[in-house]
Amino acid sequence: MVAEIAEVEVNRDTGRVWVKRLVCAHDCGLVINPEALRRTIEGAMLHAISRALREEVQFDTEKVTGVDWSSSPTLTHADCPATIDVVLVNGDPNPTRPDLPHYGAGEAACKPMIAAVANAIYDATGVRLRRVPFRDARVLAALKAAGV
Repeated sequence: MVAEIAEVEVNRDTGRVWVKRLVCAHDCGLVINPEALRRTIEGAMLHAISRALREEVQFDTEKVTGVDWSSSPTLTHADCPATIDVVLVNGDPNPTRPDLPHYGAGEAACKPMIAAVANAIYDATGVRLRRVPFRDARVLAALKAAGV
């Protein structure tokens, strides 16, 4: 169980999106090592921001054309949020509760991030983006198309 909120700043002249703050509430079941869990979730959230803002699989008519890490744009330190808050929800560890399955952590925090960023961009600009990544040129084109 994961809930995430992103706060963004959108430069209306360049289309650049900066994710200023992230909040994640994550129920992973019984938490044994909260500090390691927090760092795992933070890493997943940063990876997901990179996917939301920068990473895109490039194709030609036959194959994937991006085949190395050096030509693939990814999140940089300058793009990272100023604040990342992780709220750990320590689920009920009672194994006799069939309604509480075992939960995991880490990659689950990736799934809602793109939607959280898209919703934050919409909240900041009134423009709904539905195609990732939210690169500068794509955001700027959407802003111009909407007359914002």
